[in-house]
Amino acid sequence: MIPVLVTGGAGFIGSNFIRFVLRQNPNWRVVNLDKLTYAGNLRNLEDISTDPAMADRYRFVQGDIADPEVVNQVFAEEKFAFALNFAAESHVDRSIEDPGAFIQTDVYGAFVLLEAAREHGLQRFIQISTDEVYGSAVEGSFSEESVLTPRNPYSASKTGADRLAYSYFATYGLDVIVTRASNNFGPYQYPEKMLPLFVTNALEDESLPVYGDGKNVRDWLHVEDHCSALEFVLLNGGAGEIYNIAGGNERENLEVIQIILETLGKPDSLLKYIEDRKGHDRRYSISSDKLLTLGWEPQKEFKNGIIETIRWYENNRDWWEPIKSGDFKDYYQKMYAERLAKA
Repeated sequence: MIPVLVTGGAGFIGSNFIRFVLRQNPNWRVVNLDKLTYAGNLRNLEDISTDPAMADRYRFVQGDIADPEVVNQVFAEEKFAFALNFAAESHVDRSIEDPGAFIQTDVYGAFVLLEAAREHGLQRFIQISTDEVYGSAVEGSFSEESVLTPRNPYSASKTGADRLAYSYFATYGLDVIVTRASNNFGPYQYPEKMLPLFVTNALEDESLPVYGDGKNVRDWLHVEDHCSALEFVLLNGGAGEIYNIAGGNERENLEVIQIILETLGKPDSLLKYIEDRKGHDRRYSISSDKLLTLGWEPQKEFKNGIIETIRWYENNRDWWEPIKSGDFKDYYQKMYAERLAKA
């Protein structure tokens, strides 16, 4: 068995990646290291953790990537060949209110993992970054060589981890690859993000809080395509390289919202325009020509993928309803209530 570390594997992208690679690689054993903060949910991998056939191929360890003792212990126990760092604080609104937590997890946590990787002789380390490190694209698309201009504490923390990871390749010769993906969507996404928030709000006939004029542009990448790209890069990418992972589906937020409303048969009256958030980038756009040249390409057609995702939330109320009635309710309903009151 090839031992693989996935950090943040109880989150949205990490859990989808674990499910994907265990299905694709029967000789892989995955260890999921996750702190289980508010967005970490063991139900995301309930099918894996309860499957007797996976007993020897999947292990969960609760722990903080910013804790050197925990990280070094699991590295020593498992002797990993590969590690992929998904663990991160990732919501822009939260980063504006509490930037320190983002620096601690996203930057210092990456440092702890990189030090462990260097000490324990890891074969390859993948740092999962984001297209947000490039900042807002007025025109054209960012390539891997574009200047990084993050504009909020979240994207700045991801930029710090991104560049720190590369420095371990340049300075210590650690086999590191950095990936920068566009806006992900799919099942098991915590409902603070736009798509699951708006789908679940619409299902409950609650307001859909649209920032500004709703014309911000994002490139949408299905999480399964992201997972396939990460596996491809892990096995075929070059040491020290950076790879953009784009969906090739640039859409204004309002266009995506209209698909949600039409799919669920909900009225436009649910839309409520609120004050734009601070540091809100107008458009993200990245080119994944470098990765496409290597032989990877996305498989999910945009509108079908969005509708499949909407139906998943519609059919899995038992997954998201407990989330939205807990800590989520206290934080987000208060935040959006205040902004809706000003609208």
